[in-house]
Amino acid sequence: MRDRCVYDGVGYTHGDRTVSVDSAELDQGRQVGRSRRKLADRDDLLARLFLLPTAVYIIGLVAFPFFLAILFSFSDVTTGNPSLDLVGLRQWRTILSSSIFWTSLWNTMIFTGISMVLIVLISHVLASVLVKDFKGKWFVRFCVLLPWTTPVALAAVSWLWLLNSIFSPIDWVLRWFGLIQENSYYLGRPVLAMGSIIAIHVWRIVPLATVIIMAGMMAIPSEINDAAEVDGAGFWRKLREINIPLTLPITAVAVLFGAILTFADMTVVFILTRGGPTQSTQVLASWAFFKGIEGGDLAQGAAVALFLFPLLLAAAIAILRMVRRREVM
Repeated sequence: MRDRCVYDGVGYTHGDRTVSVDSAELDQGRQVGRSRRKLADRDDLLARLFLLPTAVYIIGLVAFPFFLAILFSFSDVTTGNPSLDLVGLRQWRTILSSSIFWTSLWNTMIFTGISMVLIVLISHVLASVLVKDFKGKWFVRFCVLLPWTTPVALAAVSWLWLLNSIFSPIDWVLRWFGLIQENSYYLGRPVLAMGSIIAIHVWRIVPLATVIIMAGMMAIPSEINDAAEVDGAGFWRKLREINIPLTLPITAVAVLFGAILTFADMTVVFILTRGGPTQSTQVLASWAFFKGIEGGDLAQGAAVALFLFPLLLAAAIAILRMVRRREVM
């Protein structure tokens, strides 16, 4: 049998050999082990440690810039004069008296409203198709998700070429079919320009909404769809009477994410139209950038950007209340 080490109060004895160990060192080692076990067993302390990086991120990159923007909006700070003298509500009165602000606000509401309606409808149809089993399903899913994985700047530049007033491949195809006789000037006419940026934004956001709604549809019990098929319900009837009502809470989450991305997005407008023609595609996010960054008026740019906050807050509260009422029902 293998010899065992025996502790005799002075040291460990193994056969005829004795290794002396200081009792203070043993006590210290035991205390370290106990302290480590206590640390690992304290869920509240571990939770705080895990939340610390998130808290640092939110404070450093969200909370601090937000309160700094509030301070800027009540000052006269510019890129050429960073003195930060407080001037009260002067910047707010200036932007509220500007016709461009009201045009941008109206364009933002139109841009967001039409985009969200199209995103919800298209994503529901795509999700209803993609949850089914068919040959090549994974390739189709990859193609649907591709716009979301494409960098927005690269996608916008590609669309800028597709919508070019002279070399547009879209116009070439339409002329080949005899549908148009002259160039469409998609980005040079107010209605077509707004329609173009809405279409591109929908193309970008639909994949994200489709994935979210697919998750909700997969949670619907298969017995419900089987019973609907037995009753003779077709694709559109099941979509209208089963999929949309049962996925309404998760659809609201998709709408909330989409609304936030739409309100705060300025990349498509900046690259394609820069707010033109004649401010017809100018939105609050892009105008805040032009005023604060390109124009150098940080105070007015911050004031314009802060107008997005109550709009987003109101939209979030309305959507969350709708979800809560739906859950109660």
